Parts: sequence; C-alpha cells; structure tokens
Amino acid sequence: MNPESVLDIALEGVLITAKLAAPLLLTALAVGFGISLLQSITQIQEVTLSFVPKALAVAAALVVSGNWMISEAVAFTNTMFERIPDLLSGG
Repeated sequence: MNPESVLDIALEGVLITAKLAAPLLLTALAVGFGISLLQSITQIQEVTLSFVPKALAVAAALVVSGNWMISEAVAFTNTMFERIPDLLSGG
C-alpha cells in the first residue's frame, strides 16, 4: 500500500462524508436562519424556539434523503472492499 493509495482513500472518505452530511446540515442551516430571521423581526428572543423546528426539518430531510444516503454509503463500502486485493498487492 503506497502513500498515494492512502491519500486517495482518505480523500474519497472525506468527500463521501461531506456528501452524506450536506442535506441534513443545509436543512438545519436554512431552518435556523429562517427562525433567527423570524425572531429578529418579532423580537422574540427565546433560545429554545429554534430547536423543535430544526429537529423536525432535519428528521424530514433524513426521511427524504435517507435512501440515497444509504445507497451512497453502501456503494462506497463495496468500492473499498473491491479495492482490498489491489491495495494488498501494492497496485
């Protein structure tokens, strides 16, 4: 196993992590921004007000994108398992 292979696997791991986290994080960001905007307009400064809508939105995003996330993770895992013989042979 050469350093290029290790860096390639690490890069693929970081990219798949970013792809899988993006829908949930972007949903939480958008809902948090919307709630903050609503709080600043209405001058309601309750910290716990944003938790429930964010949790519900992230749960909905997980339901919507969960199948895709699982299929991406399984495809990545299968690719890694398929690469084991090449990595062990030094190729």
